[in-house]
Amino acid sequence: MRINGFTLAGAAALAALLNAAPAAAQAGCSRAQLEEFADGYIAGQAAGQLHAHLPFGEWVEYHENMKRSSLFSGIVGQKLEVAHHLRLLDEQACRVFIEAVVLEPKEYVIAITFNQGFFGVGGLKSVVTDEGDWLFDGKATYEYARREDWGVIPEDQRNSREEIIAAADAYLDLFNDKKVEVPWGTPCARLEGGIYTGRGQPDDTCNIGVPEGVPLVDRDYIVDVAKGAVAVFLRFGGPEGLPDVHTFRIEDGKIRYVHTVTNCGEQVNCGFPPLEEMLKNNPDMQPPPVG
Repeated sequence: MRINGFTLAGAAALAALLNAAPAAAQAGCSRAQLEEFADGYIAGQAAGQLHAHLPFGEWVEYHENMKRSSLFSGIVGQKLEVAHHLRLLDEQACRVFIEAVVLEPKEYVIAITFNQGFFGVGGLKSVVTDEGDWLFDGKATYEYARREDWGVIPEDQRNSREEIIAAADAYLDLFNDKKVEVPWGTPCARLEGGIYTGRGQPDDTCNIGVPEGVPLVDRDYIVDVAKGAVAVFLRFGGPEGLPDVHTFRIEDGKIRYVHTVTNCGEQVNCGFPPLEEMLKNNPDMQPPPVG
């Protein structure tokens, strides 16, 4: 039987093929495979040619700062050596997340994720920050981030995927609901752009306050259970809010590290005074790196 140019048999075959991609992702990927993809991104970013280092599928979408972009004209098409990076590998969802710090020829912090689907790597999206974005200081980010321990947690000490997401959600919900109880860890270090709460002390805290009445919406999670970590792509301030990524390390159910990467669009420092001015008034926002 033919309907609108398609046979029923053909339609059934197409439906089966389309359903195979999410099924493949749900089946999971090996950690070794995702490590190769992460390595491919680092090499491809250095060459400015991701397509030469990642096995892309036939259809690849790329969004940069939550707008459709191109693999050639976007940040991923530039030749950029990554000085330091944090990688999360989501074996269940077949996704990779990388927070990359670039120092030369220009400072950037890039938060990027992509997935392995049925046809190959695709579904790339990134939040890119540079001078003028929220509290941006690439060199400070590099110095603080590279001293942190985001290593694999012993299997019998890991939290579940659900527990990791719940801890992150509690922190994110706090911005719009002050009654939320957040599982603060002690010590805890919060890297927000280029400012830091970690001083290498046992009482270091991330509980230094957040804005009020700010919804953090459209959350998308990449979870690395082995590292007790989750990266959350979201809009900061509602459906038309700023492109943002919050990344968390959870140890024993408590928040150990928080990273924030926020693109401010056309507003310098998201409408706040420039970072240099803020540091003059409060130099302790950038303590000497420890470790």
